[in-house]
Amino acid sequence: MKKEIILTQECNREIRAISDTMEVLSGKWKIQIIATLLIHGKMRFMELKKTTNGIGAKKLSKDLEELEINKLITRTVMNTKPITVEYEITPYGEKMEPLIHKITEWGLKHREYIFKKNN
Repeated sequence: MKKEIILTQECNREIRAISDTMEVLSGKWKIQIIATLLIHGKMRFMELKKTTNGIGAKKLSKDLEELEINKLITRTVMNTKPITVEYEITPYGEKMEPLIHKITEWGLKHREYIFKKNN
């Protein structure tokens, strides 16, 4: 007979928060885009495409749009010919910096751990 697991209200709230976070940051590229903007500041579309190795223009455009909808970045259309668009992290998006650092730290340690185990 399986034991029924009952989660506390606090546990359910935390799991929902994790789910919400993963929904906003889902995919291979969004965290990289945020990290790039945190490091470099304002960037144009093609600059972001070049620094986010392997992303296609259509995917970059979609991810930028979703990050803008979630208030993590801003999109500014410049009054130039041809029109240029700049993307920048918002003050709200800057609050992701500690999370980005933790992900980076864990990723470096994980890579080291895996390569040590396999050699």
